[in-house]
Amino acid sequence: MIKVIVVDDHDMVRRGLIAFLETEPDLKVVGEGSSGKEAIELVKNLNPDVVLMVLIMENGNGIEATTEIMKHYPDKKIIILTSFYDDEQVFPAIQAGAFSYLLKTAKATEITDAIIKAYQGVTVIEPKVASKMMNRFRNQEKLLHQDLTEREMDVLLCLGDGLTNQEIAEELFIGIKTVKTHVSNILSKLDVADRTQAAIYANRNDLIRKKKELKWLIKPSL
Repeated sequence: MIKVIVVDDHDMVRRGLIAFLETEPDLKVVGEGSSGKEAIELVKNLNPDVVLMVLIMENGNGIEATTEIMKHYPDKKIIILTSFYDDEQVFPAIQAGAFSYLLKTAKATEITDAIIKAYQGVTVIEPKVASKMMNRFRNQEKLLHQDLTEREMDVLLCLGDGLTNQEIAEELFIGIKTVKTHVSNILSKLDVADRTQAAIYANRNDLIRKKKELKWLIKPSL
């Protein structure tokens, strides 16, 4: 049996969820609460496998409760069930440790399926939320190279073209030691482990094409 607690400050919603969950043979609702603080105590006292919880509650919200629960009980699977899917709600909840994220418009069968999958270690993210997550990830990643200096950008583009340090030095008319310094700075700023990952970053973000279109890489005239 998968032990579940349900936390929602709307009695009718909470009771409706519990009534449906209790019809599922693999699920057992072991507790219910109406606040984030109650959620923390329920996890502590009842040791559930999955926590089904809303985000916005009067007495301790879902994000705060998720943070506290994951701090002390990192093995628990928290499923956020909410009407919100804007950035201000989604990302703090996921960063706090929420395992899955569903909207209240989800069908009852989708909720039970998400609980079972969470117990199995499979995350379920509502498509609208997943789309926002991907867009934010892309935007954050693209911002990383904006911290590079103009010369570091030149070197990154050369890495994207697969050039060696020697070839980069010849291409940019700089010394090998300078190239190595730039490469080290690039890896740090892009938060990647090696030059191969830096090259992948450059190509994934289409920087090589942009280099050609915007003429970022210009050899000094002799």
